[in-house]
Amino acid sequence: VQLVESGGGLVQAGGSLRLSCAASGRTFSTYVMGWFRQAPGKERESVAAISWSGGTTYYADSVKGRFTISRDNAKNTVYLQMNSLKPEDTAVYYCAADPLFDSSWYQGGYGMDYWGKGTLVTVSS
Repeated sequence: VQLVESGGGLVQAGGSLRLSCAASGRTFSTYVMGWFRQAPGKERESVAAISWSGGTTYYADSVKGRFTISRDNAKNTVYLQMNSLKPEDTAVYYCAADPLFDSSWYQGGYGMDYWGKGTLVTVSS
C-alpha cells in the first residue's frame, strides 16, 4: 500500500482545510486508516483513525469536535476535515495504514505498516 497525502497549506486561525490521503493497492478497504502529526521540535502525536468500515473512529482530545475523519473505500481515499483551526494545529500531517485498530493509533503510531510522506499544515494567528 502506498499513501499520498494532499490538501495541506497555509490558513488563518479559525479557518478550515481538508486533507486527503490516496492509497494504492487493492486491499485498502481492509486497513484501518488514520492521521498523525508532528510539529517542529515535538514528538509525533495521534490525531484520528477510522476502521475499515468507517463504523469506528478515534479522535485525540485536542481535535475532538473540530476534526472529522472519513473514508471512501471506492476511491481508496481517507479524509481529514479540519475546522476551527488553531495555531497549535500547525504540523506536518501524516497518513498511516495498518490492519489492526489497536493502541498504536492512540500512542503516536509506532509500528504502523504504511506511512505517507506528509503534508504541511500551517495555521497563522
